[in-house]
Amino acid sequence: MAGVAPPPLAAFAGATGATGATGATHATGDVGDAGSEAAEARRHVNPAVIRSAAERIRNDIRRTPLWRLPGAALGIGCAEVWLKLEQLQVSGSFKARGMFNRLRSHKVPAAGVIIASGGNAGIAVAVAARALGVRCEVFVPEVTPPSKRQRLLDAGATMTVTGRSYAEAAEACIERQRSSGALLMHAYDQQEVIAGAGTLAMEIEAEAGVPDRVLVSVGGGGLIAGIAAWFEGCTRVESMEPQAAPTLHAALSRGEPVSVDVAGIAADSLGARRIGSLAWPICRQHVVASYLLPDEIIAAAQARMWSDLRLAVEPAAALPLGALWAGAVQPAPDEKVAVVVCGANFDPAALG
Repeated sequence: MAGVAPPPLAAFAGATGATGATGATHATGDVGDAGSEAAEARRHVNPAVIRSAAERIRNDIRRTPLWRLPGAALGIGCAEVWLKLEQLQVSGSFKARGMFNRLRSHKVPAAGVIIASGGNAGIAVAVAARALGVRCEVFVPEVTPPSKRQRLLDAGATMTVTGRSYAEAAEACIERQRSSGALLMHAYDQQEVIAGAGTLAMEIEAEAGVPDRVLVSVGGGGLIAGIAAWFEGCTRVESMEPQAAPTLHAALSRGEPVSVDVAGIAADSLGARRIGSLAWPICRQHVVASYLLPDEIIAAAQARMWSDLRLAVEPAAALPLGALWAGAVQPAPDEKVAVVVCGANFDPAALG
């Protein structure tokens, strides 16, 4: 297919790890001493918990389309590519699944709910809170773009802009929650949030079976942990991150969560400085590879998704197809590859 030509593969940079046929490097997890940690994580998030979440939120969310295309139609050398179109989800991203699940699982106090977010999680909480008739307060960092700030206000949230990063906004949010007593929502590191995210993997399997590989954009790890918790090792789950925000990649390389600096064009969505504590043991056990993409690849993929597929998505949603188009991920000719198109909360004017 015609599209924006990506920079050469030498633009990829990875942490210490195995080297693929393209020359791009990727980190792989070491699960040797992770047994007890993984068992505890499975107690909290597993297929049964995900099924319960799906039932709990079935009237609140959309069962998004799974667009199944021949790999050749996308210029990719595999049998099929399955696009799970979560940019069509309530609130414009997959985040609505987890936020509705947490709200439906708790009695909400009079103070309502409160969250720190780069944008998407806050929008999802605001939409869910409005649907349930409760108050919502959202703390966002300065990096949150105007389009996401406006969506928060349109959804009825009270918004506070503070801090240069998600971590700084989160600190202010927690301080406020201690005084207000609102139900604390987390963008990615709560059981209900991870289980809610896992419902999209359940939908993929119900509609098309188990794919050979699933490619997932990663920020704090809630989405990929939910997907990995559903499939439980029966398929390859691989993470896609910007070079400028290597949160899970760094953890897999070091064998433990570490704090990293985050920046780049997807920082508003994939801006967590440290992998979530609940997501980490699941990812350590089930995420088999982690790839880093430079901003040029991400931007080129975002533009190509619009020009070739007429999918208007935010940069974070473009990483998986970007990795395939650039040749960083090279599936076998007979593989069926699932790709999560995670969100579209951005200003579409940026596409030109």
